[in-house]
Amino acid sequence: MDGELRGNPFLRGNFAPVRTEDDFDLPVTGTLPAGLNGAFYRIGPNPQFEPEPKGYHWFGGDGMLHAFHIEGGKVQYRNRYVRTPRWQTENAAGRRLYGAMGNPMTTDPSVMGTDSGVANTNVMVHAGRLLALEEAHQPFEVEAGSLDPVGYRDFGGKVTAHPKVDPRTGEMVFIAYADAELPLSSKVSWGVADADGVLRLRETFDAPYCSMIHDFALTDRFVVIPVLPLTGDLQRAMSGMPPFAWEPEKPALLAIIDREKGVSSLRWVPVSAGYVFHVANAWEEGDQLFIDVMRYPQAPFFPLADGSPGRETGAVSLRWQVDTSGPEPKVTETTMDDLAGEFPRIDDRFAQRRHRHVWFSGQARRPGDIRGDCLAHLDLETGERQVWNDEGLGGVGEPVFCPASADATEGEGWILTVLFRPQKDISELAIFDAKTISKGPVCVVPVPRRIPFGFHANFVAA
Repeated sequence: MDGELRGNPFLRGNFAPVRTEDDFDLPVTGTLPAGLNGAFYRIGPNPQFEPEPKGYHWFGGDGMLHAFHIEGGKVQYRNRYVRTPRWQTENAAGRRLYGAMGNPMTTDPSVMGTDSGVANTNVMVHAGRLLALEEAHQPFEVEAGSLDPVGYRDFGGKVTAHPKVDPRTGEMVFIAYADAELPLSSKVSWGVADADGVLRLRETFDAPYCSMIHDFALTDRFVVIPVLPLTGDLQRAMSGMPPFAWEPEKPALLAIIDREKGVSSLRWVPVSAGYVFHVANAWEEGDQLFIDVMRYPQAPFFPLADGSPGRETGAVSLRWQVDTSGPEPKVTETTMDDLAGEFPRIDDRFAQRRHRHVWFSGQARRPGDIRGDCLAHLDLETGERQVWNDEGLGGVGEPVFCPASADATEGEGWILTVLFRPQKDISELAIFDAKTISKGPVCVVPVPRRIPFGFHANFVAA
């Protein structure tokens, strides 16, 4: 396989990078839904130069965007590196210069202290701008058609990979963790950019410790930030131990902030130990606050604080119900479904409202395996679960919902996702009827090579 390096599990098989930037006109097998016009974007890590295998982590590779442009029954594919300052610096040098996830111990002295952003985790549109995002830098804008670089958007500091766009106002609400000059600090920020992309608010508070906070919840009234014991520790990192590690003895908490009052309203609410990468949705009903997540018993991909391997487990659908009526909010936790999986998505028109439908990349055969081996749909009203899989399937990406029309009922539309076919060493865009995924895709669009495993995707209507 092109780009394959066998010394590290995140550099083998379909985790290995591809080394070409391509433009393909793609064949369509099956029936492409009429009226489905726009661009499906998928992003993930793809180091342009061979990393140091021992220290490389999947989260640290250069970002690569994969775009499927769908128009008039035809599909075109384009992939490009996100040409961040780090990418451009290394490209000009013709070699790797930066250490894994910014590790100063493996960074070339010539670039010490320079921008190390990789823009590899999420891709979204806000204020008409296509943004590539990751954990520790500002969003990086690219041109929607060409995927050429535009540059960082200034939101006053770091922005994590999962900003939320309020469907009522068009505002983009975001968070940032370890938000201080000192690396791995306990500072956490939240902020708001208006519908035009102009920063209107940014506030910072102290968490009890540095936590890796990948995602958060947004409702009409509240910002809810999970501070869970996947901890960052500068002293530990400087001693050669893991910068991030699982420390379950530390408290698991939700920081609840009233959007109108800001950090002066901050309340801490304890929850059971566990880790959450992704929030499906959140909403309020009176004094009751509901947050649907995929929760792991312990954080995957990271070791314990002493450097020993962690226990790989799968995440399942969980609901936090927070009673905010009293001076000290109380949490009830309910498991919604026991199929392990990741990347939960809803019909985004129902963000900040009670939703009925959720889709995710399931792990029926291999709980905890981020590659996914099936596509799952939960109907939270009936309790029905649908699952689709296929013989020899090597991976199921994040499922993205596209409504059949602007006024379609919830869940009436299509699910788009990227599949990996290891026998052919290719990937394909698969499109499903969202409510009947168990019947299989209504069409598939094969790519004449593979798309490495990545993270998030979104569809932007024409």
